[in-house]
Amino acid sequence: MDCKTPLLNEHHKEEFPPMHTAEHILNGTMDRLYHCGRAFDSHVERKKTKLDYHLANELTADEIADLEKRVNEVITEDLQVSMEFVKKAEMVGRFDLGRLPDDASETVRIVHIGNYDECLCIGKHIEHTAQIGHFRISSAHWQDGVQRLVFRLDKIE
Repeated sequence: MDCKTPLLNEHHKEEFPPMHTAEHILNGTMDRLYHCGRAFDSHVERKKTKLDYHLANELTADEIADLEKRVNEVITEDLQVSMEFVKKAEMVGRFDLGRLPDDASETVRIVHIGNYDECLCIGKHIEHTAQIGHFRISSAHWQDGVQRLVFRLDKIE
C-alpha cells in the first residue's frame, strides 16, 4: 500500500452493487420528500431490500407510487456514481458521524450519486445509475411510527 491509498475499516458485507446503490437513491428521495433522514435500519440483499424510516404517518398508496416513480427517474438519468476520500474530522456537521462504528478509521469515503445524493459508505456500488434496472416497492408496512419499505429490482431488458 502506498501513502496515497486511504486506510479504511474492513467491510464485512458483500452487497449486490445495483441494490446497494438503489438503497442510496431511495434514502435520498425519502429524506427529500419526508425530511426523515436516511433509513435507521436496513437489510440489503440481492433479491430484496428492507429499509425502516421514522415517520409520523403511514405512506399512502399514492405516496408510495410517487416515491417509486421518483427513484426510477433518478435511475434513468444515468448519473455517475463516484467516491471521495476525506478525513473524518472534516465531515462534522455534514454527515451523522454517530452512525460510524466506534473504531472507524480517520479516513472516510463519501459515495456521490451525481449531484442527487451523497453519504458515508464503504460498500460496493455500480458506476452509473442506469445499471440498476427498474426499481419497485414490493411492500410497505407502517407500525408505531416506523415505515418499512421493501423493494426489488427488475432486470434490465
